[in-house]
Amino acid sequence: MSTPAVDRYLAQFSATRAKLPGRGIEWLDRSRESALEAFANAGFPTPREESWKYTRVTPIEKRNFDIANANGIELRRADVERYFLDDVDCEQLVFVDGRYVDSLSRRGHADCGVRISTLESAVDAAPDFLESHLGRYAQTSGQPFSALNTAFMSDGAIVHIDNRAAQAPSSVLPIHLLFLATREDVVAHPRILVVAEPASRATVIESYAALANGCYFNNALTEIAVMEDADVEHYKLQEESLQAFHVATLEVRQERASRFASHSISFGGRLTRNDINVLQNAESTSTSLNGLFMVSGRQHVDFHTCIDHAKPNGSSEETFKGILDGHARGVFNGRVKVHPDAQKTDAHQSSKNLLLSRNAEIDTKPELEIYADDVKCSHGATVGQLDEQSLYYLRSRGIGVNEARGLLTYGFARDILDRVGLEALQEKLTGELLERMPNADQIREMVE
Repeated sequence: MSTPAVDRYLAQFSATRAKLPGRGIEWLDRSRESALEAFANAGFPTPREESWKYTRVTPIEKRNFDIANANGIELRRADVERYFLDDVDCEQLVFVDGRYVDSLSRRGHADCGVRISTLESAVDAAPDFLESHLGRYAQTSGQPFSALNTAFMSDGAIVHIDNRAAQAPSSVLPIHLLFLATREDVVAHPRILVVAEPASRATVIESYAALANGCYFNNALTEIAVMEDADVEHYKLQEESLQAFHVATLEVRQERASRFASHSISFGGRLTRNDINVLQNAESTSTSLNGLFMVSGRQHVDFHTCIDHAKPNGSSEETFKGILDGHARGVFNGRVKVHPDAQKTDAHQSSKNLLLSRNAEIDTKPELEIYADDVKCSHGATVGQLDEQSLYYLRSRGIGVNEARGLLTYGFARDILDRVGLEALQEKLTGELLERMPNADQIREMVE
């Protein structure tokens, strides 16, 4: 589908392909070319497509984004420490405008069965491993943003947890992947691959933040393979510039008796789209998806999720909450598909949304697609405002109107934050939530 925006990215690929990592590796070149062709055929999505009905990406198409060069802004640790998880004992990789920066990272894993590298270094150090997994879980056909990422991917993180980690799971530290934006009109295509071998355990945290309130574009793609009896906990925190565009896809494949949980917290961004797709590829798998977004002004956030129950005895639980103020708009589309062979599936989904302004809007659409008869499945969606009786009760106790609204809003969001297993991360997210409320200091004193 030839358009000026598509042609611009095709020209950009021709100009940068020689500098992309892995140039000359046959399978990787083939993967990039195939992805680029898929993008050229599909073009950018439009509201005529059902899955993009409520989200227009025209602002992304119209803006001319360049790939950041290697000579970026020099940063000191003091410049970015507020985004570190200092209270969490973790391995930390920092990427600035899409490129890994070793001086800001914290690398400390011993030989405990965990191998962490950047995409650029893994192309040379572990090409066979990459060929077996990279691009095997994410689709590019009909997925233009995933296709763009695959064509342009130049850096990111490769995490491999092998069987030695399964023997001593307590020695595996959480892995924090921090992506920072510093410049306007720059596009980055972060790529993350996580492979958890049988019976292993891993915690991965993705953070996206900005050092300036400019317009840029993050187009991220994360693939996670959870092998037999493995356990992966995934967190994603997005607190980007209010002018930023953020499009991200999370593709997960689970094998027998595996467990996967994802927690997505979205605060920033002018236009945010998160696709989360989980395939339960074997029996007795367990999936948990939790999400919270809080937006205001004219921010737009869109969560599309799909849990694909392909085999028997699988379970899934999905809970998303949205808080919208000003003229903000939210979208939630959650799809649960149960295949004919997936008997004994137990799946539950909930979408609850709080509108703090008459001008805020939410489009929520939970879906169940069931082709088996011996299942337990449910879904539900609610949209409402703060309860007037609860507001009256708090105000009758001498609490001001803004503080009362803040307390009720905090209580609404707290259910999602309580599901965060890392205490230090839970405290950080609680702080970020409180900072976005009027009279934050007073509310903090009341809840602490």
